Amino acid sequence: MDTANVFHPGLILIVGALVAAPLRGNLRQAATLLFPLFALFAVWQLPDGAAWHLRYLDYELAPLAADKLSRLFAAIFTLMAFGGALFALGQKNRVEVPAALLYAGSAVGVALAGDLVTVFVFWELMAIGSTLVVWSAGTPLAWRASVRYLAVHLFGGVLLMAGIAGHVADTGSVAFARMALDSPAHWLILAGFLVNAGAPPLSAWLPDAYPEASWSGTVFLSAFTTKTAVYVLLRGFPGTELLIWIGVFMIFYGIVYALLENDMRRILAYSIVNQVGFMVVGIGIGTEMALNGAAAHAFTHIIYKALLLMSAGAVLYRTGRRKCTDLGGLFQSMPLTAVCGIIGALSISSFPLTSGFISKSMVAQAAADQHLLAVWMLLAAASAGVFLHAGIKFPWFVFFQKDSGLRPAEPPKNMQAAMLFFSALCIGLGVYPDPLYAMLPFPVDYAPYTGAHVVAQLQLLLFSGLAFFVMLNFLKRTLTITLDVDWFYRIAGARLVAAVGGLISRTLESVSAALARRSGALHATLLRQHGPEGTLARTWPTGSMAIWVVVLLLAYLVLYYLY
Repeated sequence: MDTANVFHPGLILIVGALVAAPLRGNLRQAATLLFPLFALFAVWQLPDGAAWHLRYLDYELAPLAADKLSRLFAAIFTLMAFGGALFALGQKNRVEVPAALLYAGSAVGVALAGDLVTVFVFWELMAIGSTLVVWSAGTPLAWRASVRYLAVHLFGGVLLMAGIAGHVADTGSVAFARMALDSPAHWLILAGFLVNAGAPPLSAWLPDAYPEASWSGTVFLSAFTTKTAVYVLLRGFPGTELLIWIGVFMIFYGIVYALLENDMRRILAYSIVNQVGFMVVGIGIGTEMALNGAAAHAFTHIIYKALLLMSAGAVLYRTGRRKCTDLGGLFQSMPLTAVCGIIGALSISSFPLTSGFISKSMVAQAAADQHLLAVWMLLAAASAGVFLHAGIKFPWFVFFQKDSGLRPAEPPKNMQAAMLFFSALCIGLGVYPDPLYAMLPFPVDYAPYTGAHVVAQLQLLLFSGLAFFVMLNFLKRTLTITLDVDWFYRIAGARLVAAVGGLISRTLESVSAALARRSGALHATLLRQHGPEGTLARTWPTGSMAIWVVVLLLAYLVLYYLY
């Protein structure tokens, strides 16, 4: 094995998880902050190309390989690990933060994998780490959600493994490169990737599991699984037209369910599906502008979505409540949290001078450049929908609108610092996007701040805001729950299993009863024939036995002389 004296950033985070797990107090906090920074530094030291080589069976593996795309994702993953660890410094559960570092390190491992075997290994480690993050919330709901979450991701892993095996059998290569949908193996690989992206029909795993994590756990969960899926789609299936329509479905699915939702963290979980849909559309378009837009939007989305979930986590941390019907008026005692939440809401809505504006618009521009009028119009409508559910609904119902009477204090200083750090990134990238554009995989020839683009976006957002307040009575908070596709395996599946189990039990009871009756009848027959009073067990007189012996001998003599 040749490692070329280069440290693997993902393994740095995984070692950090192992080191931090037994530590306590200040040492533990220092470890959880320093290891992500070490990993981020290591990312920027990576040379282009494969830095590690490993021989496995008859295949040449590249466990560490870097280019502009992989370096972009590895950088934001390590940066997110640092920001999430800063926010979670006060987390008392001893499993969550080490599990989150394992989770982040595995995501970095996927981003820097040069072969499909390494992708699969880190892919499964990522599933383990994220499941532990959900489970570590320590509630019965979190436990059940983590089991369902693991089941879905193990299913996705099986699809991916089957696809990789088929690909290797077909091509003899394990290299992770662009693939066409020209074989069952490649369809299976695509399906495995889409499971983690939150694509239909299994999108419901995300809003089912993420909101059940702790106030800090959901921040970590928002960053890695779906964006790692975006990375592998960018690497493996750019320009696959099917992804355009899968992405459009994800966009509107997320909007509709977020508008119906009452739980603030489920609102934001559905908006993850919605935002990943924009990225998937860009991957499906497949031009350099579109792929740059998808990569840039993944980068900015990790930041502003983490910021939104930090503000929601701060509210949950201080109030213990997560439903919009229980909240309102919190800006009075949590002004900094409210301001940070608003910055995140404006960013996700692509408001000018925020990070979402300089990334999402690239995907729409790519659709326009390719004369995809229907796609461009759907993206424009979706931008309005995003502003409705995440840009206005979340901050309005949580921090403003009807006063709940709650007066919680601001969260601890470390949580405030994390929110301010990510707020600064949202605004900084929105004002000066050049550093991000320089990191993108293709040269960028795009100016987001043109008069027409800014005016059109402001018009769209302002009219969306007007529509929200005009329709406020229809959007008001209600104590409701929403049924999603997961109903089929959470409720209908459980009922089906119970019904089938009952049928099998009744069938076995009937068969057992029938066998018991048959065996009873057989026993009675045998008893009649062989019992103490049975025909074959009775004592016969000696004279009768002598007569029967003479009869048998006579029969024998007759047969002997005849034959």
